[in-house]
Amino acid sequence: MDPVTRLIHAGEPPANPVRTVGPAIQRGSTVLLADSRDLYGDEINYGRTGLSAQSTLKSALEDLEGATAVELYPSGLAALTGAMLAVLKAGDHVLLTDGAYKPTRAFCQTALERFGVCLQIYSPDLSAEGIIALARPETRLIVLESPSSLTFEVQDVAAIAAAARARGILTLIDNTWAAGLLFKPLDQGVDISVQALTKYACGHSDVFMGSAATTSPAVADQLGAGVRELGWAVSGAEAYDILRGLRTLAVRLARHDSSARILAHWLTQQPQVLKVLHPALPDAPGHALWARDYSGACGLFGLVLRPAPEAAEHALLNSLKLFGLGFSWGGFESLALRSDPQLLVRSFPPRLGGPLFRLHVGLEDPADLIADLQGALAIYDQTAAA
Repeated sequence: MDPVTRLIHAGEPPANPVRTVGPAIQRGSTVLLADSRDLYGDEINYGRTGLSAQSTLKSALEDLEGATAVELYPSGLAALTGAMLAVLKAGDHVLLTDGAYKPTRAFCQTALERFGVCLQIYSPDLSAEGIIALARPETRLIVLESPSSLTFEVQDVAAIAAAARARGILTLIDNTWAAGLLFKPLDQGVDISVQALTKYACGHSDVFMGSAATTSPAVADQLGAGVRELGWAVSGAEAYDILRGLRTLAVRLARHDSSARILAHWLTQQPQVLKVLHPALPDAPGHALWARDYSGACGLFGLVLRPAPEAAEHALLNSLKLFGLGFSWGGFESLALRSDPQLLVRSFPPRLGGPLFRLHVGLEDPADLIADLQGALAIYDQTAAA
């Protein structure tokens, strides 16, 4: 053969590759098949559907979530939107918690409504009976998020799922706060458990991915069809990174939890703090539900400060040395932000009595984080008094 042809076809992958701790990362869009009859058979015939790393990650997530099927998406938001698009159609009615992640709300109010899906928002502290009372004959899906983004209300997931199932209504929960480990919504009767793998599963703030898990064969078929029809795909290298993070999830979450509780308890004693919104605190709203359903907490919680000029809020955040100012969470680093601007879209805005902040407590020593916050709270007082 011509040297050009030889170069194109030179090299063969090993027939029996050695076994490593992690799966092989296969980079390929084209899948070569041994028999032409397999081109249109049940064999994997295109890389977008996922190769070794993706299938290994899906298997691990099935075990984590107690699921029979898991689909992967290129971000947490894509998992939420993709799962909803897979099970909804024009004319359906959706009930969405007011405490949902802001981009989830935006998708429901724009894309879903544009395609003829009717949206109704309910208060995150509404009981299962109160939520079901809002249902219509065309209600197809109830979307939960517990604890709520920013304000951390805890929903009675089991009761809501049971009431919905009795009416033939599907339930979907954003379970990112619990990372699929601290709470098992599928065991509580929820139909679809979604999490942003970008957060704790990754653990290093450098990969976007999401998942949707289910135990229902019918829902699994819909999720799978939705991924194929909409063309969702994740790369093998990023699936490998998420899987690597998943191996240390339990150890990291325990550290996030213990450090966050130390900071939360300390903050309750500070004169600048009106309240701390952490479900693990005994006097927090929803604590009884959290204690019943959750095996632990993560590093994300909120706090409300005594009122002060907005300049004091910015001064507090800008004075922090160890807490970065940024969105997302679930990585090894600590983060802080003002939450009030995001509450402006709420249909049932909470009455908190002061400015709301969100903290993500990372893996740093909690004493160092307390010292950082202590200095920032002093700046808050100084700026407020100026």
